[in-house]
Amino acid sequence: MLQPKKTKYRKAQKAKGATNGIEHRGATIAFGSFGLKAMEALWITDKQLEAARVALTRYMKREGQVWIRVFPDKPRTAKPAEVRMGKGKGNPEGWVAVVRPGRILFEADGVPMAVAKEALRLAAQKLPIATKFIVRPDYKE
Repeated sequence: MLQPKKTKYRKAQKAKGATNGIEHRGATIAFGSFGLKAMEALWITDKQLEAARVALTRYMKREGQVWIRVFPDKPRTAKPAEVRMGKGKGNPEGWVAVVRPGRILFEADGVPMAVAKEALRLAAQKLPIATKFIVRPDYKE
């Protein structure tokens, strides 16, 4: 699973991962020829990203290259089941990546467009948000 090696604080404030507005950074294809763009705002967990990455690389049969453009660097906390309200914040349970609409989640290159489209479709099924397949503007078959 993806997670930071070291963090300054164990727990993060919820407001620091606001999902309002659209993404300006990381909104264009930078490395590959094909991409998967987020159309909704949500926190994506490290497990969801890993499941999508595995589906993507398996369909591509480890040919070509894959880039993950988001990183889960925000700790998500949760209180145990059947615990009353109050008594402080819960313990860190996992890591999430803050995703806003327009963010490129995955990029792929080195495979035909049909293979990349199907691989990114399979990866999108593992994610809890609506996504869109995009192609680099200067791409030629």
